[in-house]
Amino acid sequence: MKNPGDKIKRIGLIGHSEKITCSDVVADAARLIRASGRIVAADLATAQAARLQTDTCPDAASLAAQVDLLLVFGGDGTFLRVARGIAGSRTPLLGINIGGLGFLTAVSSAALAPALKEVWEGEFRFETRALIEASTRCGGRIIRHAALNDIVISRGVVPRLIQLDVDVNGELLTRYRGDGLIISSPTGSTAYSLAAGGALVMPTAEVFALTPICAHTLSNRSLILPLTSKIRIRAVSPKPATVLSADGDVIAELASGEVVMIRRSPHTVRLMQLADSSFFASLRQKLNWRGENG
Repeated sequence: MKNPGDKIKRIGLIGHSEKITCSDVVADAARLIRASGRIVAADLATAQAARLQTDTCPDAASLAAQVDLLLVFGGDGTFLRVARGIAGSRTPLLGINIGGLGFLTAVSSAALAPALKEVWEGEFRFETRALIEASTRCGGRIIRHAALNDIVISRGVVPRLIQLDVDVNGELLTRYRGDGLIISSPTGSTAYSLAAGGALVMPTAEVFALTPICAHTLSNRSLILPLTSKIRIRAVSPKPATVLSADGDVIAELASGEVVMIRRSPHTVRLMQLADSSFFASLRQKLNWRGENG
């Protein structure tokens, strides 16, 4: 049987250029990759920060087109940025965690060498993750933005509840009153949605999770919907109360009556999972869950 690790000959490196410790880990990765006989490439900012003498590309998308695997160094924020940047690419991502909790950056920087050894030996699998997207006409312009984790409609700087009318597939769901609403992808169930009391979802499940933020009505609970659903959200509150964001980046301020459509994106991303990793193991480790003998 052929070793799938032999197909990974060119590896791209993208790091959080403002994390001081990140540059050292990126340099170590470059050394280990070259020692294995493979080729290193990087985006320009990462190469400059880590002082790498290597081929460079201006951004994540162009780098992904040139390599067989992208290693992303940083936290989940860096990983989300890169994932959106290469949406639709078949090049897989493997996240290397530089501090923090890191559900997406699955490999600890301290375990970099053994993790790369697993890659060379073909001890991995790929998972395809769905992106979701929000589209709206705001201030006379059309805005469309993808997210790997979540789309959030929330109150801005004004400390008062907002109101959102929500339809699903053309049928009225409810009017939410509170601090906002999180529309999470399966991957994003361990992010803001979890902090707001939402359900944990297997990242390969074909579902949305709608989770209200500090709902004024106690009967409002997190709701699971098929990923084929078309979710229409109309802002009821006037500016400057209602803000639209994707993966933590603010993309628009909504006026009363403006509508956001949320659906599954036509694009996906591929994640590399090492053979000994699993969603349940990640939950046990990162959320400090214990079994009967714990």
